[in-house]
Parts: sequence; structure tokens; C-alpha cells
Amino acid sequence: MTETSEWANAPADRSAAPRFPLALVYQAARMYYVDDVRQSEIATRLALSRPTVSRLIAEARRAGLVRIDVVDPFVDETALLADRLAVTLGLGCVHVAAVTHASTLGQDLALPVAAAIGEMGLANGDALLVSLGRTVYELARSGRLPSLPGVDLVPTVGGQTEALPWFQTNEIARLAAEASGARATFLFAPALPSPAMRATLDDEPTFRHVLDLWGRARGALLGIGAPTSTRPVLPQAVPAEPALFEDAAGDVCLNFFRADGSAIEFPGSERMVRTSRETLRAMPFAIGIAVGRDKAPSIVGAARGGLITGLVTDAATARAVLDEA
Repeated sequence: MTETSEWANAPADRSAAPRFPLALVYQAARMYYVDDVRQSEIATRLALSRPTVSRLIAEARRAGLVRIDVVDPFVDETALLADRLAVTLGLGCVHVAAVTHASTLGQDLALPVAAAIGEMGLANGDALLVSLGRTVYELARSGRLPSLPGVDLVPTVGGQTEALPWFQTNEIARLAAEASGARATFLFAPALPSPAMRATLDDEPTFRHVLDLWGRARGALLGIGAPTSTRPVLPQAVPAEPALFEDAAGDVCLNFFRADGSAIEFPGSERMVRTSRETLRAMPFAIGIAVGRDKAPSIVGAARGGLITGLVTDAATARAVLDEA
């Protein structure tokens, strides 16, 4: 076989003419990459100069005889953690980011959240609920949500009177819609209205529209609140009486729960404007989004209470959840 025909059978683009016989290029590359022979020793064995050996090795890479992969060291771990969490918590899907940082939280979670949204199969006219909470707020604010044309983004909780931005559910929905091209639907009500106001809400057409979207939503992105005793601030709607929440492991959409997932109610909770436990449990894709070791009991409790069907978190939190569970 001639040198030209040998190159015709090589496995890569050969737009430039070869400068060395293919057999020699292969021999030098194999010695260097497979047998771990130093270039100076290859030069001695093949009776070549050291610069010529270097050119042979470079030619092998150019010709496609050598393939080098740079492997993400976190890929296997995150996949394994996701599988273990799904089995341990009984969840349909889990997506794990390798690492997250408070200053880049939204960007760090964007890819696993996009994967979770992709599994929902959202179509034009579908509703996707978004909850309150710092993590969901940072995700919406990052501008990294996937494109969701024709999808209705709907707050899960009233929050019109809240001071902190991550408790302002209409603003979270607006930011998320702006980033994704979806339609924002607003909920013009506080999380805990007065008895008189709550009695009139069901007659308000815009409120009834939100309730309808809650009932037929295909999916939700749900922040998971940490144990109440560890949180420096709570929504203004939540009573400032620590005894009411001393055994609270966390909350989803202001539905507070114990470590075993059982519900915690408090005076006035019956009139709260929030997506109910029953609605969340009936939803095809209720994706909890939470990071931080302090969230481990909260994530476990949310799964045990049936408030989430899936989870997006990071590797450090995943390990803490497995230890907790």
C-alpha cells in the first residue's frame, strides 16, 4: 500500500499533505501516548532527532490518530448523586449541579433547571407555577431560564405587600417571564388577607383565573424554605410566634411541614392565598429547587409530604440530604 492510500484510510480530515510516513507517525504516537515513553527516548529508538519526534507527535494529533478528552470530574458524581436521591426520596427526577455559589446561584442552577423544565414537555397554553424564595428569585433574575413561548407563568403565593424582593411573587413571575418569553400572570393579593378581603377574593375574576391556572398547571418551580428556626427573616404574612413553628422542617409555598412531611397549620392559615398541598400533590411536575446544607431536613420533609415530585440542587446539598434521609 502506498503512503498516499494509507492516509486516505486515516480517521480524520487530511486537507494538508502528510510530511511523514503514516507508519512512522503512528509508531511515535503510540510510544508516546500509550507506552508513556519520553520523546528523547523515542528519538533514540527511532534514530531521529528530538524535534522530529515532536513534529511526528503533532502530526498524529492533526491527522486524528490521537484523541484527547478532557473529562469533567463532577459529571459522574452528580449523576450518581441524582440517581441515589431519586431512589432515596422517591422522586421522579433529580438534577444536581456540581457546585453553586451565593453570588452566582441563578446561573449555577440554570442548566439543571432547564433540564427539569425540558422534561415537563410544556406547550403553548400550559401553565408553569413559580414560587417565592431567594433561590427561585435568583434563578428568575439570572435571565437564564429556557425559552417558554406561549406558557403562562403564575405565582403560587400572594405577596403583594411583601418588602423583600424574593417574597414578591409577582416580581418573580415578571422576571421569569421576561427571561423566558413566557406570559406573566399576576396575583393581586397579600399572602394572608384579612377575613373580609379573603371572603371577596373568590368573586374576583382575576383571582378566579389564577385559581384555574393553579388547578391545570403542568409544572411548578418551587423554592423549599429552610427550618423556620434557622431563618433570619420570614414573609410578613407568617405569624411572628416561634412556638408555632418550633418543629417546622420547612415550607413549600408557605405550606409548612414537619420532618415527616406532616402539615403544620396556624391561626389564619385557612385563609392564606397559596397553592394548596392537594394541588401540589396532583401536579405532574412539582420541582423543588434548594441548595444549602441547612435545607437537608427541608428537602427530605418536602419529599415525604408529597409536595415535590422532583428536585434541583447541588452536590454538597445532595450529600447532606442523603445523610439526613
